[in-house]
Amino acid sequence: MSVLRNRSVTPAVSLLVGLLAITLLRPTGYLQPVEDLVASALAPLQYSLDWTSTRITGWAQTLKHLNSLQARVRELEETVDRLMVENVRLREAEIELANLREQLQFKIANPSYELLAAEVIGRDPSNLLHYIIIDRGTQDGIAIGMPVVTARGLVGRITTAYPHSARVMLLTDLASSVNALIQSSRATGVVQGQGQRGLMMRYVEQNEPVQVGDIVLTSGLGGNFPKRRVIGQVTAVKRNDMDMFQEVQVQSAVSFHRLEMVLVIQSFAP
Repeated sequence: MSVLRNRSVTPAVSLLVGLLAITLLRPTGYLQPVEDLVASALAPLQYSLDWTSTRITGWAQTLKHLNSLQARVRELEETVDRLMVENVRLREAEIELANLREQLQFKIANPSYELLAAEVIGRDPSNLLHYIIIDRGTQDGIAIGMPVVTARGLVGRITTAYPHSARVMLLTDLASSVNALIQSSRATGVVQGQGQRGLMMRYVEQNEPVQVGDIVLTSGLGGNFPKRRVIGQVTAVKRNDMDMFQEVQVQSAVSFHRLEMVLVIQSFAP
């Protein structure tokens, strides 16, 4: 038993003696070669540990920076989406305000008309009959035959009326016809719808002067439409000495496929 105890004590004593020797000899400089040798041997390991520690620290900082950037990108994307929606809303409000201002100016310029504003809620899907549906009907005082206009010019007339909506036949419909006159020469005729080909003014006498660029207005004859409402502009004139009348191609002043709001003339002096 004593032998085992002595064996366990011997390494401890040896370690203590070694440490004491190192402590006493280190100030003298005798251990410097040994320390240099150990430092040289451990240098690669220390460099490797430093390099690994630096890289791990760098990766951790990069990962933290990436997470911060991703959060910032998400924040900016949300801001862009919000601003885009706001910009669209403001743009629509600006367009609606311009339409309302245009209608107001038309009402002020035509105090003798009883006007009712309406919004376009439907169109002819086939593009054959050339009509639009508005959100006003008999409950609002709408009746068949009432003219429909915008501030730019004549649109058409009411052909069918329901309690809360109505159908408007456009000028381009093949069944549409309007008594008209040339503003410059006062020559009269009838503007008829030509479907996709637009408008044609017929029954204009051959001796009447008609030029490209002339403005075509409603004549008011027949009492179906008010006088002096703009229909469009002359784009071509077809004359034939063998015919009694000349044909005049007319470009409507209204872009029918862009209509959003119109005015129904509920009463006027024919």
